[in-house]
Amino acid sequence: MMSNIKWIDEVDIQNKRVLLLVDYNVKLSPDFKIDSNERILRPLPTIKYLLKKRNKLILISHLGQPKEKEEKYSLKHILPVLRPQLPSQEITFIDDFLSAAGQEEISAQKENEILLLENMRFYSGEKNGNPEFIKQLASLGEIYVNDAFSVSHRNDASVIGPPKLLPSYGGLLLKKEVKTISQYINQPKKPYVVIIGGTKISTKINLLGNFFGHADTLIVGGGVANTILKQQGYTIGKSIEEPKEYERIKILFKLAKEKNTEMLLPADVLIGKNKEDPSSLVKKVNELAADDMILDIGPETSALYAKKISQAETIVWNGPMGYFENPVFANGTNHIYNAIVQNNEAVSIVGGGQTLAAISKKEQTEKITHISTGGGAMLEFIEKGTLPGLQALSTE
Repeated sequence: MMSNIKWIDEVDIQNKRVLLLVDYNVKLSPDFKIDSNERILRPLPTIKYLLKKRNKLILISHLGQPKEKEEKYSLKHILPVLRPQLPSQEITFIDDFLSAAGQEEISAQKENEILLLENMRFYSGEKNGNPEFIKQLASLGEIYVNDAFSVSHRNDASVIGPPKLLPSYGGLLLKKEVKTISQYINQPKKPYVVIIGGTKISTKINLLGNFFGHADTLIVGGGVANTILKQQGYTIGKSIEEPKEYERIKILFKLAKEKNTEMLLPADVLIGKNKEDPSSLVKKVNELAADDMILDIGPETSALYAKKISQAETIVWNGPMGYFENPVFANGTNHIYNAIVQNNEAVSIVGGGQTLAAISKKEQTEKITHISTGGGAMLEFIEKGTLPGLQALSTE
């Protein structure tokens, strides 16, 4: 898989201006505190490697899904965590690289100075692939390096644009993700169990369907399960769901049957009045009232899921089982995690921003074969063996 990418440790990149794509798409609290530092720490080996070769770095990244330029999605909130990690470097934040002031700051970059550009998603050209925007972005560097596996499934301008105009390479984190996942998933050992949770089914439904026929069991939780339960005729009260996906869910069930893949849904759930509720109540999925909110899978479901995981030889997990930020609704996610680390025989690949946040303070993470920074990217790479961002780096 993707053996034709040039990696930065296989070439000699020295004294260059390097446009480096990283993933700082972290979750921020209302007062701009970072929920988990994991995504900021992961690209550090690439940053340090390039700095050792006396390169000047210009960091580009995404944060959230802003509709316009919004304070809560500004990458300047990354600086209090990033700066202590690179104490010998001056890190300068560029508010707008297209402005005259921004251009001036970039051209004045000093030897020991790293530039962090503002959120790429503040620019309309990032999503619509505007050629002029790509040209302006690429003009900032002499070399382009992608170290952001987690956004490499997107066709965003900063992911696939600069490689058309600059010599381009994969970073150390991207290399680790591609090589490790390829090694274990090319021919997965059976039983093969895939666990999908998180908030939205809309971002995962195509990938879910693609696992049918490959995975033996698909375990579903979180908001993804809510929408499926509602489509199946259950009352889910005030729970998060996506009604637009009902038609595609019908196809999902048809595919599962055709491909002989077992799909497991919650039999019981934990409900609360809202996400911050200090108490919870266990209910069967056919017992929910109109004002109930599903916030976690229940104990019966947790036990069933854990049993399936204990029998697996290959495990892929993306997305928590409930609103884990409130400890009252973290049990389902904890059960999944414990079942994975207790299965010493299985290859386990775990990934996604929310999943990383949910397990960031856990013990025994070393028992997981590979913890990926990617969620959708991880699932798509497992299914297709490539991603748009990887193809952009391809030398063939």
